[in-house]
Amino acid sequence: MDKLRQAIAAVPGFPKPGIVFRDITPVLADAALLRQAVEALAAPFRGQGVQLVVGAEARGFIFGPAVALELGAGFVPVRKPGKLPRETQQATYKLEYGTDTLEMHCDAIAPGTRVLLVDDLLATGGTMEACCTLADAAEAVVVGCAFLIELAFLGGRERLAPRQVVSLVTYASEDE
Repeated sequence: MDKLRQAIAAVPGFPKPGIVFRDITPVLADAALLRQAVEALAAPFRGQGVQLVVGAEARGFIFGPAVALELGAGFVPVRKPGKLPRETQQATYKLEYGTDTLEMHCDAIAPGTRVLLVDDLLATGGTMEACCTLADAAEAVVVGCAFLIELAFLGGRERLAPRQVVSLVTYASEDE
């Protein structure tokens, strides 16, 4: 994981002052690192009967389908309102200032389906908590949540408890 950590670029002041953005595009541009990341995200969940991988717009669409292929599973997209063409269910979650909403097709997950939720980054956990809410509403069995990066100092892992959370690269502080 050291090579992954080294490849992730820290961009201070983006998208606004005081934020250190963790840029994953160098990982995506390196075929060997991208493969390592996908294999490592899938590894803890091999043999757990994952049938579907759920990923939220937009970066969950990068890693989710690749992890799904590694696990021999399908992929379910979770999108912002108005982007999916059939009947949807919604989950609204709190942001630092306001709320946001995500949607999933009502028929995307059958009751009892074993699902893994995948995204690039775990920060405060709001997006993934909304994905969990959608999976729970579909009566899925959430096997776990997997992330390339975790910003541990923002407490997202606690928000997702008691679900299994796996992250490949963890930053204990913003200065790291």
